[in-house]
Amino acid sequence: MAVEFKDYYATLGVARTAGADEIKQAFRKLARQYHPDVARDKVNAEVKFKEINEAYEVLGDPEKRRKYDELGANWQAYEQAGATPPPGVRRGPRGYTRAWSGPEGEYEFHFGGTTGFSDFFEQFFGTRPGGGFGEAFGADRTGFARAGADSEADLLVTLDEVLHGGQRTIRLERVDPHTGRSTTRTIRLRIPPGVRDGQRLRAAGHGDEGTGGAPAGDLYLRVRLAAHPDFQVQGDDLHYELTLAPWEAALGAGVSVPLPGGRHGRVTVPPGTDSGRRLRLRGLGLPRRDGSHGDFYAIVVIATPDELTAEQRAAWEKLARISDFQPRRTS
Repeated sequence: MAVEFKDYYATLGVARTAGADEIKQAFRKLARQYHPDVARDKVNAEVKFKEINEAYEVLGDPEKRRKYDELGANWQAYEQAGATPPPGVRRGPRGYTRAWSGPEGEYEFHFGGTTGFSDFFEQFFGTRPGGGFGEAFGADRTGFARAGADSEADLLVTLDEVLHGGQRTIRLERVDPHTGRSTTRTIRLRIPPGVRDGQRLRAAGHGDEGTGGAPAGDLYLRVRLAAHPDFQVQGDDLHYELTLAPWEAALGAGVSVPLPGGRHGRVTVPPGTDSGRRLRLRGLGLPRRDGSHGDFYAIVVIATPDELTAEQRAAWEKLARISDFQPRRTS
């Protein structure tokens, strides 16, 4: 199956020589506009966010970016050398099975296929759906019974769903390789609060069909956490980069910080705070299975003004003259 090459640099609007910080900033700017958790026009934003998330998944990872750059104009040769079934598809004993998410609420929330990543991404960077063929033999009127195989695919999940859970409509399509006919059925999948990246959600009896009266296999959906423009998941905790002015870090301050879901919290910045210091808000992280929550950490980043007026420059120069502070420098 032919796939379309994706220009991830163009998707994020950066040059091929862009550094890691520039790529991160480009992703954040676009994701704040199109992320399903924050976008107002969810229908149109969803397609764009899929592209942005996929581009950042590759360019934001040094190893994946290196592989992507090496593909270059030779990507079609790589594809031909490693031809595989289409992404989101698992070949079973009676044909192909594709799973994808469908309507959710009042808008489509499917992330295009099960994973939310394009065929190009799955071909070169993604995990392939898999799973062994479960077999159970026993006598019946036709002679033998064989249990259906389990199927696996990825499911892109947002931070809001991790925090609050949700419901997803999954449509399963089975294509007969001999006749080309397809049959489709729809199931509802519950996403429990607190799911983690890599966790598998089981839809019992929705894998490949069994033969001779044997039961069907199961469908397993691996959770892939969509990147968020403002928050990073670290285990049970959430990390947020808190940008401070130099005087706020030096003198101390009370600062409002955004929390998922449109809420806000307040952190106290102690006088003399260094860049990289972690300011904790207890219990505002991800939910755990025991009902408790992780923590929220505001990671301090000290920013300096890009431009100074003459009066501001004079104030900084005066501070430099009267201050006896000597920053620690490595030789």
